[in-house]
Amino acid sequence: MAERSLQASQKGIQLAKQALISKRLLQKDLIGLVCQSRQPISKFFTGKPCDREIFVGICERLSLKWQDIAEMPPVDDLIKVENNTFNTNALVKEVREKIKPLIEERCGTMRVLDMTQPIGLNDIYTNVNILEKITGRRWLGIDELLQQCTNDDFDRFGLSRITEKRVPGLEAVEKYPKLMILGKPGAGKTTFLKYLAMQCIGGEFQSKRVPIFVTLKNFAEAANKPGLLEYLIEDTIKNISNKPPFVETEFIYYIQDVITHGKALILLDGLDEVREEDNSRILKEIGDFSEHFRKNHFVITCRIAAREYIFDKFIEVEVADFDNKQIKTFATNWFKDKAVKPETFLERLEDNNRIKQLAASPLLLTLLCLAFEESGDFPANRSELYKEGLDALLKKWDAKRGIQRDQVYKKLSVQRKEDLLSKIALTTFELGDYFFKQKTAERYITQYIRNLPGANTDEEALQVDSEEVLRSIEYHHGLVVARAKGIYSFSHLTFHEYFTAREFVVVRQSSEEALQNLVSHVTEKRWREVFLLAVGMSPSADRLLLLIKQQVDLLIDDDELLGFLNWVNHKSLSVEIAFNPLTVRAFYINLCSDLELNLTNHLAEPEPEPEPESGIDYSSVLNSALLASLLISNSTSSTRYFIESELRPLSLNTLDFEIDDALISALAHAHKLASNTIPQFQVGSSLAFTLNRAISIIYDNELKRSLRRFKQQIPDPKKNRAIFKTLWKANGKAWLNKLKLIIIDNRNIGYEWNFSDEQKDLIKQYYDANRFLVDCLNSDCYVSREVRQQIEDTLLLPIAEIQKRQQQS
Repeated sequence: MAERSLQASQKGIQLAKQALISKRLLQKDLIGLVCQSRQPISKFFTGKPCDREIFVGICERLSLKWQDIAEMPPVDDLIKVENNTFNTNALVKEVREKIKPLIEERCGTMRVLDMTQPIGLNDIYTNVNILEKITGRRWLGIDELLQQCTNDDFDRFGLSRITEKRVPGLEAVEKYPKLMILGKPGAGKTTFLKYLAMQCIGGEFQSKRVPIFVTLKNFAEAANKPGLLEYLIEDTIKNISNKPPFVETEFIYYIQDVITHGKALILLDGLDEVREEDNSRILKEIGDFSEHFRKNHFVITCRIAAREYIFDKFIEVEVADFDNKQIKTFATNWFKDKAVKPETFLERLEDNNRIKQLAASPLLLTLLCLAFEESGDFPANRSELYKEGLDALLKKWDAKRGIQRDQVYKKLSVQRKEDLLSKIALTTFELGDYFFKQKTAERYITQYIRNLPGANTDEEALQVDSEEVLRSIEYHHGLVVARAKGIYSFSHLTFHEYFTAREFVVVRQSSEEALQNLVSHVTEKRWREVFLLAVGMSPSADRLLLLIKQQVDLLIDDDELLGFLNWVNHKSLSVEIAFNPLTVRAFYINLCSDLELNLTNHLAEPEPEPEPESGIDYSSVLNSALLASLLISNSTSSTRYFIESELRPLSLNTLDFEIDDALISALAHAHKLASNTIPQFQVGSSLAFTLNRAISIIYDNELKRSLRRFKQQIPDPKKNRAIFKTLWKANGKAWLNKLKLIIIDNRNIGYEWNFSDEQKDLIKQYYDANRFLVDCLNSDCYVSREVRQQIEDTLLLPIAEIQKRQQQS
């Protein structure tokens, strides 16, 4: 490497002369202290090139930083060096070795949110995918977006599944020498940039280049507003391990040569974090620098919609949300060697579709892992978890990094921001608008901000403000994002539902009008999560739960259906079962559903089996009906009993369930044989099997004798299949009616209700609504014991019976 010299700038000379005066020294006093002749001292104070070691010595004697005194070479002069021939490979190798500790210290760990300590980047890093087409810049209409996002997508994994073709991040950086990576808050942009630096310095990626990592916020706020070249050199020199001054001065030229010869991988992180007053200057610095030193590779990160900027030579791409594979990889890395196993986390995540939506964001996935690690499960009250996620996006993410964003949106407090988002959420959710036009969103914003204290009442000013607020919502917090040109949605359906629920409970403070409006949607599937969240975030959910119960009870106003519910109630009171009354009512609704109402659709045809020699056998009908009944019951003891019953025969305390299940199964098979033009041998075998099963456990001798006589009258399918089919074809309806009368007379079950399709739909809607009400009760909401008991005691009862009980209490 050729020897270098330094020379003082005019500003540096003035600083040096002032230092001489303050120290009461003359130029000649420096002779003998830093050198043995006058000539180098004279060169220093006249701005001529001076030996670098002497230059640094003079600065130290005067208590000055040599970097502040030296004249940095102009960029144009550096470019001329490019034509010089020397061993660039040796240069790169030497610089990489010197800065490796700095890169590892700066980029080798990550720490976000409430982590108690940093975590190694390689221990947690998950490969990033890139979208080469920016999502928010696609020319698509709302109808086209809806076609890309099926109902299953909305329910199961949210809007995050709307994506273009994904490209591995490293592949994109290799493909495009000048790359602008855009992404939502917490999308993993900084982590990816750190990963690039670590891979590069480790020789795994672009090993012939030197990685230089720059936090643009720090660059913009550096003292004396240095140029980008000056800053990155000084930042590197200042942070490498302690070196003698002459080594530093030599190394400054090494870095200049690396950049001049296009051997650097320049990583510029967080363009959106630059203050507004610094924005124009920083954009110009980046543009000029990348143009002057165009042979280097550049990667810049920035939030989507953050700034209006143009870098002509840069390709813009977007960080894709995590897919299932990335979520699994991240969780596996996170929970490695911890008490909580990654499989447990992933299973619970799969069971909680709304929570899984959040896992598409690396930041929110980190939050989920932190929460799960603490308790081994997600909180039953999901509204609390979502509030943590929103706090991370609305407050913690910027605050922990000392970022201030000076925009119109900043004038709104966090509560005001949440109130605004709640208004937008409810208005669009009520209309079923998962996607909404930009102008529509701006109109909602205008309506909100015009009523704030001190708001500008000028319509044009309000319009400008509303545009700015919408853009700020997107790039500050990523809660509302562009899905195509001029079309927005909430980033996750989970947040859309959360803010909708918040509007009812927090903003409108659970007023009677608000709650009545909410409960009017109780039978609509897409509102279910809103109800669960509203119940969970209510200080007291008593009133809301009672209104839901009232709305559910009013669903059945049909005399025949009320008669059916009356029968269910009477039947449940006639049996002696270990379960609570609600479980018994639910059991008989489900048992009849398999035969008549088709609520659960669990009826199965068991394969022909040998008759049981002893003990009690199970049928799929019993298990499915009992399981469904327990799902609607909140009795933990019942649930525990049912789990145990999977492993052992039912006890005598559930014998009535077993008997009625066997009889309904037999009746169902008889129905099929009587209605089929060609009676099936397999169904006949199943009928014989279930009759034998019923006879073996019935304790009523009269019913036992009646069933034995009936069984003797019908043909045995095992003896002669031809006779079996002929006789069933001729006598099937009569046999069916006889069996039905036996069961009705002795057990008060087996009625043919002959409901219309509309009635079947209504009873199914009623049953599902009751089940959902139990889900609300069990959602870890705050509800008084009295209200909980009142609701549980009257579930699945006709209104007349409920009113009767209320009068008696």
